[in-house]
Amino acid sequence: MSQSFSQNQARQNPQQRLWQQKWNLKTKAIVWALSISVLPVVAIGTATYYYGINLITKQIPQVRQESVKSSTETEALQRQLSLLLTGMGVTAIFTGAIAIFVANRAISRVSKAAATSNLIKNRLRPDSEFTQIFIASEDELVMLERNINLFTELLSVLVNEKEAEADYSQVLIKITRWIRESFNKEDVLKTTSEEIRKALSIDRVTIFCFDSNSNGTFIAESVAPGLPKILGVTVSNPGFEAGYIEKYQNGCIRAIDNIHQTDLSDGDVELLEQFAVKSNLVAPILKGKQLFGLLIAHQCSRLRFWQQSEINLFAQIAMQVGFALDYARLLKQVDSKADRAQVFIETTRNIRQSLNEEDVLKTTVEKVRKVLSTDRVLVYSFNANWVGTVIAESVVPGYPKVLRAEIQDPCFTQGYIEKYQSGRVLATNNIYEAGLADCHISLLESFAVKANLVAPILKDQQLFGLLIAHQCSRPRDWQQPEIDLFAQIAMQVGFALDHARLLQRIDAEGVQSRLLADTIGSIRQSLNEEDVLKITVEEVRKVLSTDRVMVYSFNADWSGIVIAESVVLTYPKVLQSEIRDPCFGQGYVEQYKSGRVLAINNIYEVGLADCHIKLLESFAVKANLVAPIIKDEQLFGLLIAHQCSKPRDWQQSEIDLFAQIAIQVGFALDHARLLQRIEAESMRSQLLVDIIRKIRQSLNEEDIIKTTVEEVRKALSTDRVLVYSFYANWFGIIIAESVVSGYPKVLRSKIHDPCFTQGYVEKYQSGRVVATNNIYEAGLADCHIKLLESFGVKANLVAPIIKDEQLFGLLIAHQCSEPRDWQQPEIDLFTQIAMQVGFTLDHARLLQAYQAAETNSGE
Repeated sequence: MSQSFSQNQARQNPQQRLWQQKWNLKTKAIVWALSISVLPVVAIGTATYYYGINLITKQIPQVRQESVKSSTETEALQRQLSLLLTGMGVTAIFTGAIAIFVANRAISRVSKAAATSNLIKNRLRPDSEFTQIFIASEDELVMLERNINLFTELLSVLVNEKEAEADYSQVLIKITRWIRESFNKEDVLKTTSEEIRKALSIDRVTIFCFDSNSNGTFIAESVAPGLPKILGVTVSNPGFEAGYIEKYQNGCIRAIDNIHQTDLSDGDVELLEQFAVKSNLVAPILKGKQLFGLLIAHQCSRLRFWQQSEINLFAQIAMQVGFALDYARLLKQVDSKADRAQVFIETTRNIRQSLNEEDVLKTTVEKVRKVLSTDRVLVYSFNANWVGTVIAESVVPGYPKVLRAEIQDPCFTQGYIEKYQSGRVLATNNIYEAGLADCHISLLESFAVKANLVAPILKDQQLFGLLIAHQCSRPRDWQQPEIDLFAQIAMQVGFALDHARLLQRIDAEGVQSRLLADTIGSIRQSLNEEDVLKITVEEVRKVLSTDRVMVYSFNADWSGIVIAESVVLTYPKVLQSEIRDPCFGQGYVEQYKSGRVLAINNIYEVGLADCHIKLLESFAVKANLVAPIIKDEQLFGLLIAHQCSKPRDWQQSEIDLFAQIAIQVGFALDHARLLQRIEAESMRSQLLVDIIRKIRQSLNEEDIIKTTVEEVRKALSTDRVLVYSFYANWFGIIIAESVVSGYPKVLRSKIHDPCFTQGYVEKYQSGRVVATNNIYEAGLADCHIKLLESFGVKANLVAPIIKDEQLFGLLIAHQCSEPRDWQQPEIDLFTQIAMQVGFTLDHARLLQAYQAAETNSGE
């Protein structure tokens, strides 16, 4: 309620009420009753008595001259006057008693009404100055009058406040929507400060952000024209009294009507006066469960008595800012992940377009420096003695150039070689705080290095050199995504150097070498496994002028299938043929793993087993050429050339060419798999953003859950997605479902799973996610399998939904058509969505509770 009412009451002149504190209402009523009833009787009786006495006194001389009889009558008259006076006195007393009784009866109802009104007043305004001033008043009528006046003004204030609260409810919804439409931290803070200042007509709204030492900076501001700006001001010692940080951490709201009448420290008051602040309002912004900063309102033009509705609105908006910052952080992480994936793809493509070692290294240092926004990137190449030279460099102007510098680091060979050979990546945030040897620090100082990042470059499976990033302007806290990207690029540089070296050697071998370069170039243009294999068989068949070229891929039992083929039209096609060669496993596997290439000029003249000849005859083969394809250091399959028209005398140059192409196919498959994984990760990141945005557009629990099951089923291409909500006894009901036609609908099904509470509750409460590829191979209890069978489930995926830090329910995906091998990226996506559903349900509940409270109070 408004504090101005009690202040207006306090301003009245105390002199006007002094009389009210002398007599209570009962005393005044008795005095007036006696005055009205007794005084007239007493006055008339007394007047009559004295009038009679005076008359008798005047007649005494005459009475003395008369007879004794007359004297006796005079005495009798005097006695009658005395008796009359006595009777009138008794009458006055009786009349007074009646008046007092009547006054008491009449005043008792007024006293009761005054006491009741005083009780109501004390409940409505226990701390008002009116109560303090009139607490000693004994006049119930005056008190009743004052209380009625108070109630009249309070009623007016209440009506105004309810109208304001209804408006603030709409303001909260509007501001919350604006905040939710902001997808980065800067937009959230800017939108918040501007919209609150407009909504509450405040002179300044600012956001104060804490650092790790509880100091901080004002990072956002909206201020009225003509007032000093506080944006960017850093406060090294905010002056909070002991424990106040913890109070803000626990949600404390602080409203100060007058900065000079509070317990603020002199330093705080001086800081506020510097920015013309007269009143302020402070609410904490919690990001996750940590105190991110403070949302602060400043009234500078005048004192301001903050209303409770304003304080509530301010606190709710501060809470919404915390939610929005959490979500913006998530989006930033997802977007950054997608951006890094795209950066890696583009950088790798640029490196792969370089066909000689010098271009590979030059492109690498240029691209990596731009990607990491660092001061220097170089490639350091080792010689046989582990002394080396900087063979490529990209450096920001103003820092020393070290290209071609020979560096002899006496500290390097002390245990570092084996670590880098094994793939070690070293990130140093500050060279003076990393425990480096003095000789190493001295070397880095000569290059003006403050922080560095080092990854090995492996060429031909040997340590060729180091890819190094230098931060020279200042120390740098290297982030894990940056380190991972740097390591992946260093690995790709090694592959590119291998490839460039191979191409250079091939170029020296003449025309056929050029054919290999062209073939590999064509293969390298393919960015997925299917295209790599298809282009390989087409190009190799043309290069060798043979009748058939195919790729044979192995299964776990060394049987296999033809997954790619290019064949002359007159010979049988074997694409997708499943081949079981009973002779293959007898000693051939290890030989092909070791890189064996087999050239058979005539299948009938090399002593092949009958089972092998029979197999080759089924494909019309007269001569063949076989080379292993190594993928991820494992035997993936075989590259096979068939001569069907006649036997063929394979030349050594053809065999070498064929073997080199097989090697490159393995590299291309590795690269295609890596690119596919990165692109898939990027797509999943974007998919997560899209799904979360759709969920966040839903403002009530039912819409959130319905949107979730629909979008997740589409995203995972699964048969059913549902949300299962728990009761207090951990039984529950399915409250949302999206299911493919043809499978049973289970919406609203009540599930009593006796197996659930046996240790599962705590696990799901702790974030456990369960992926079951086949319900019959997962060791499930019979009761659980029976329940899943009733829904037609073959495989499922389960993640907890945490609402208000409690286990609300489960997000469940069902594969009904067949078992399913859930991939880790699918499981991660599913888990992140379940987590976001919990956050969104918290947000929806908060809005609904606030709106319901406003509706009820409005009624």
